[in-house]
Amino acid sequence: MKTDSPTPIVKLPVLRGYTKEFYDWCHQRELRFQRCQSCGTWRHPPRPMCGSCHSLQWEWAPTTGTGKVYCWTIVYQALDPAFANDVPYAAVVVELDEGPRLATWVTGIAPDQLYVGMPVEVWFEDLSDDVALPKFKPAEAH
Repeated sequence: MKTDSPTPIVKLPVLRGYTKEFYDWCHQRELRFQRCQSCGTWRHPPRPMCGSCHSLQWEWAPTTGTGKVYCWTIVYQALDPAFANDVPYAAVVVELDEGPRLATWVTGIAPDQLYVGMPVEVWFEDLSDDVALPKFKPAEAH
């Protein structure tokens, strides 16, 4: 007897508070991070208080969406069945030109071709009607 098992589904972020605000910007195809309005410090993950000057004044400021590969690790065995078809993949930390770092994916390149300092640019993958995930790809030469 053949049993069809459902395709595993990627768990979506819980859209509340600052997380919802971050993903609302991503859904609009804008990569924005909090920036302190007192001292200009960028921050991620989002939070109410600046870690540098302790100000509670901040804004969702746009970024260029460009940065560099900071570090990565290659995943060979999916711990969640939803990622089984993606292995091996690289879990990458990208440092944006503005300074914040984001744990993400770099697509369009094999994990063994990544290098520290590789220029990358953001693109957005729609995971649902409400959630677009920021991912990165090698930057095109200008």
